[in-house]
Amino acid sequence: MRKTATKQSGKIPAQPGPREVASVKPGVPSDAESVIPGAGPSTHPGERPTVRLRDAGPDDAPRYAPEWLELREGPDAAARAGDLIDPLRIRLANLPGKAGLVIHDLGCGTGSMGRWLAPRLDGPQHWILHDRDPYLLHFAAVASPRSAADGSRVTVETRRGDVGLLTPDALAGASLVTASALLDVLTRGEIETLATACTGAGCPALLTLSVAGRVELTPSDPLDEEIADAFNAHQRRGGLLGPDAVTVACEAFSERGATVRLHPSAWRLGPAESALTAQWLRGWVGAAVEERPELKEPAERYLRDRLEACRAGELKVVVHHSDLLALSRPTGGES
Repeated sequence: MRKTATKQSGKIPAQPGPREVASVKPGVPSDAESVIPGAGPSTHPGERPTVRLRDAGPDDAPRYAPEWLELREGPDAAARAGDLIDPLRIRLANLPGKAGLVIHDLGCGTGSMGRWLAPRLDGPQHWILHDRDPYLLHFAAVASPRSAADGSRVTVETRRGDVGLLTPDALAGASLVTASALLDVLTRGEIETLATACTGAGCPALLTLSVAGRVELTPSDPLDEEIADAFNAHQRRGGLLGPDAVTVACEAFSERGATVRLHPSAWRLGPAESALTAQWLRGWVGAAVEERPELKEPAERYLRDRLEACRAGELKVVVHHSDLLALSRPTGGES
């Protein structure tokens, strides 16, 4: 981050998990028909989900509501590619000069990546959480895990500010860069900046849950494909990469000498995830209609029928994502 970025806190011990911190835990609306502001993949014109990668004003509102992040945390954890953890562990164990891990989590939101990954890695860990929303940063810090897989201590600090101008110097001393649901809301230039920073610092990057542009709904509907195509076009607005992001990221990291591994990481949503499915449907269809207003009338019928099936426990949805592990060449010494 640039020197102008504000460091919100120093090192603090990680605290209990989210179920133990009800005082800061955001609630989920009880009304199944209510729409969480900022929920789902839909954004307003000119807005960018999760994290703004350029300088943001102090009044710039967050793009994803905490309630949405809470709804998706369980399915996110179930979807992330556990098969990428072993090659990551091997690389981290072989990093030179490390007494503990320093992990930068970009666009951390409420800290779900740390809660998922920290207990899967051995050794002391210090997580540096980056987001531009101070409330999300506070929640992420308070709800971070206390210990690593082997019982070693986990600590965190938070940083608010511009995470789009990463440089190798900004990642000096980093062992790992992580992000979740981030790549698809970047431009080509921002992904190249990220790849340059990670490979320049010699640290691996684990970038999870990037949308792949494919959705399967059961039972099917004749409008499924048209809604999906319109949503994907919406995700590419303003130079954002949307479902093309993973391919661009693979190329960017590979061109800079990193070894790249990909693994599917689909959401598989059934009756137990009906609250998430309903919010996702509203956002998915809403973005499609915003992109193609001529879909408004048939989409209203479509959404009504889909939500009814969701409430009845009759709808299953697979939302395809991809996880990417980029293993950069260590720089030697302190990397």
